[in-house]
Amino acid sequence: MSNHISLTRYLVEQQRVDGSIPAQLRLLIEVVARACKSISHAVNKGALGGVLGPAHSENVQGEIQKKLDIIANEVLIEANEWGGHLAAMASEEMEDIYIVPNRYPQGEYLLLFDPLDGSSNIDVNVSIGTIFSVLRKPEGHDVAEGDFLQAGSQQVAAGYCVYGPQTTLVLTVGHGVAVFTLDREQGSFVLTQEHLQVPEETQEFAINMSNMRHWDVPTRRYIDECLQGRDGPRGKNFNMRWVASMVADVHRILTRGGVFMYPWDQREPNKPGKLRLMYEANPMSWLIEQAGGAATNGHQRILDIVPTQLHQRVSVVLGSKSEVEQVRRYYAEAANMP
Repeated sequence: MSNHISLTRYLVEQQRVDGSIPAQLRLLIEVVARACKSISHAVNKGALGGVLGPAHSENVQGEIQKKLDIIANEVLIEANEWGGHLAAMASEEMEDIYIVPNRYPQGEYLLLFDPLDGSSNIDVNVSIGTIFSVLRKPEGHDVAEGDFLQAGSQQVAAGYCVYGPQTTLVLTVGHGVAVFTLDREQGSFVLTQEHLQVPEETQEFAINMSNMRHWDVPTRRYIDECLQGRDGPRGKNFNMRWVASMVADVHRILTRGGVFMYPWDQREPNKPGKLRLMYEANPMSWLIEQAGGAATNGHQRILDIVPTQLHQRVSVVLGSKSEVEQVRRYYAEAANMP
């Protein structure tokens, strides 16, 4: 764009024109963006900054943490705790919520984040990212964990930053999706696309095919039909793409269409899925819906799920609306079979 519009200017104009972004929310988004810029710098340094490799610790999920997981988590906390716009934060890397210390003023918002999505890609220089979600804190009492247990439809802002060939921030505040690219010379995020739309039709799917033997019937049926190509019931050829970094896969789908699937499987039958509802599925589902796509767990709209646990997991199918609807129909038909 010849007329460069910074993230700050974009948010100010959104606030000024229709009041869709309250001042405190605008400040919060700007702080998150600055934290993402700091994380981007750490990612770019890689081995030069001594940030690669495992940290020899586990997160609350029982997963081995990378050094950058811990660094990114600390960057987001330190950047956001003192500004006065937050009451508390929750992270995929922490067991409990982080309440803003008493030495700082408490705001009216709650921030949730996956500080570094796609950690398995860190050491091999493949795209990774940060995912965030903002909720409004219920009034009338001190902040508690239960305040975070809101359906995704209650989000007031959501987005992600993908650290790839470019550092790209994708954002929604409920009025469509905007894309910003980090201009390293200016040191700021610059608007590069507005009103992003997911193509309704697609010929790409993203799923970990190595888990195929563990899938349920509807997922296997959908993928089988895609693999049959032009000669099968879908009547067209499909390509598979799988980065193993949700931000990278979803960013591709937002850009050129497709469907992303991380379904329930039989390896851990008591878990409804692999991805975290509040740190990954909710913000990504809202972005996809705001761009004209759809998101489901196979049985219901993801944004309608009311969480019961801070680290709740969920099955995820999101992307181009027609493909997501196809998968949902297969789940409905399976549920109605005798």
